[in-house]
Amino acid sequence: MFDLINRYEFLGAAIVFEGSLIGLAWGLGRWFGIDPLAHCDWSLASLAWGSAATIPMFALFAVSYRWPLGPLRHIKRLLIETLGPSLAACRWYDLALLAAVAGISEELLFRGVLQPHLGLVASNVFFGLAHSISPLYAVLAGGMGLYLGWLLDATGNVLAPIVTHGLYDFLAFIVVARDYRRTAATNARQSAGAGQLE
Repeated sequence: MFDLINRYEFLGAAIVFEGSLIGLAWGLGRWFGIDPLAHCDWSLASLAWGSAATIPMFALFAVSYRWPLGPLRHIKRLLIETLGPSLAACRWYDLALLAAVAGISEELLFRGVLQPHLGLVASNVFFGLAHSISPLYAVLAGGMGLYLGWLLDATGNVLAPIVTHGLYDFLAFIVVARDYRRTAATNARQSAGAGQLE
């Protein structure tokens, strides 16, 4: 078992796990006869598409995170309690590295291999299930996967969803880490104030 608030242990475990998805993508790609990078072109246009496509995804996240309604409150609490301590222990460049590895590995697997093999909808059912920290979160992740799959279809280039996924994760990681730090500081002040009253 590793310490979730130890920066190096968390980063190591997260990068090994996410990195293993690259190996899985290559293995499944060989099995299905699909090259995960067959539709990858390192072009400025795809980088621009990927960057621009991050805006609506992150805007939806920011609004639902800032004003969570109904079951979204549960998801926000889960994110803060499960990921918050680990993300808050990291530097911004750690979060950028983690987001980049997640974007590359997950997009090579789900968009680079599974979407060409299974189709847009079925591949994103698996994408949702892979993110099933709660039933609603799985549905939301599946919806985001459909958006990323549409982006692949629209651009013909897996680089675009890789960039979108990585940028989105990076921005979301920063928000959750900042919120966790703020919540922890508020709790510490309240505990200190309660201790002075005793």
